[in-house]
Amino acid sequence: MKEMRGKGAEETVNERYTQWKSLVPVLYDWLANHNLVWPSLSCRWGPQLEQATYKNRQRLYLSEQTDGSVPNTLVIANCEVVKPRVAAAEHISQFNEEARSPFVKKYKTIIHPGEVNRIRELPQNSKIVATHTDSPDVLIWDIEAQPNRHAVLGASNSRPDLLLTGHQDYAEFALAMCHSEPFVLSGGKDKSVILWSIHDHISSLASDPGSARSPGSGGANAKHAPKTGGSNDKPTDSPSVEPRGIYQGHGDTVEDVQFCPTSAQEFCSVGDDSCLILWDTRAGSSPVVKVEKAHDADLHCVDWNPNDINLILTGSADNTVRMFDRRNLTSGQVGSPIHTFEGHNAAVLCVQWSPDKSSVFGSSAEDGVLNIWDHEKIGKKQDSVGSKPSNAPPGLFFRHAGHRDKIVDFHWNASDPWTIVSVSDDCGSTGGGGTLQIWRMIDLIYRPEEEVLAELDTFKSHLMTCQA
Repeated sequence: MKEMRGKGAEETVNERYTQWKSLVPVLYDWLANHNLVWPSLSCRWGPQLEQATYKNRQRLYLSEQTDGSVPNTLVIANCEVVKPRVAAAEHISQFNEEARSPFVKKYKTIIHPGEVNRIRELPQNSKIVATHTDSPDVLIWDIEAQPNRHAVLGASNSRPDLLLTGHQDYAEFALAMCHSEPFVLSGGKDKSVILWSIHDHISSLASDPGSARSPGSGGANAKHAPKTGGSNDKPTDSPSVEPRGIYQGHGDTVEDVQFCPTSAQEFCSVGDDSCLILWDTRAGSSPVVKVEKAHDADLHCVDWNPNDINLILTGSADNTVRMFDRRNLTSGQVGSPIHTFEGHNAAVLCVQWSPDKSSVFGSSAEDGVLNIWDHEKIGKKQDSVGSKPSNAPPGLFFRHAGHRDKIVDFHWNASDPWTIVSVSDDCGSTGGGGTLQIWRMIDLIYRPEEEVLAELDTFKSHLMTCQA
């Protein structure tokens, strides 16, 4: 029976994928599919490097989670992002699932001490990134200064430019960078949320990469990590920084953290205790607001709306996404969301607001689907699109079904707002590797209806003229 159920699920995924691929020329303005030999558990856009007539070149941060036969790596790639309304519809659907995309080229490899669970870039200088691995420390890397390495068995680890210390147990996933200050936030198995400032180091990294590698590059609270051996041990000779604040309030592992977009002093966290907590450094190290039952299961992810700071999204193992208003978070200590979005049939792993439109966000899950929602559409008549059932949940207006296994991360492109990069860990479906997709839905889907109808009318009259 188990085998039959498994086979049925596999067929459903393959059927969904086949249907999705047939609709690619209609639903997408551009799509690039890139096969990964090793899965990447995180994907992030870096700085835009160059603008050309038909495409832009941009950094992309990925990782390689290996089986130990070669080292785990942090990968810096250069990506050619094709501009809107350039790619031909028939071309974007003609890709081979097993091939690498010509639009994605590896630029630099950093040999990472342990697998890369999470990557986050510093908004003020996106050449500086932080990574989480299976250890208590946060690793800080100056991407441009780091040497390019050849990842072969037995190669020594690259040396991080800085270590952020303070966790008493592994900190694997919860990681965020502040929008306005060089602050880093992390959460871990020790149930703590920790805040650091890397200001003294950022100035030295940005002005003189050489000095950042010398023992004297730290600030007042910097010290040097002891020399240790072993591939997953603390890297040797990296300066380290101690916490600015340690915040206790969770009863279980902290799974995700996020800064308030307009304040370096305010942030939030979610965890396996089903809690959403708001913090303010000016109010001490205890929670400002604690939502005891934000969901009916573990919380995996949280995001704070950059365009409407009252709105916070959470995603959970209960398969739902919830939207909270921070002015009215609870009702009798239990979470009181404005809306619960039900469009996944497995645990939600990642949620992120659109950088472009304040009411739009994405959610990805273990079901291999990335949903795009617009909360302003709730209660309004809507014609949703994508490979999905017609009885669409309220607010859902696009479903990206190009992955065939769990989507572990995705990231909206702030330089090209409707372009998204997403990665899936394909070990469950194809027995290994991963899939990276860079895609942009056709603009007829999200533009104002009157505008779209006017354009289609113009197109119609053009066709009539051609016919005549």
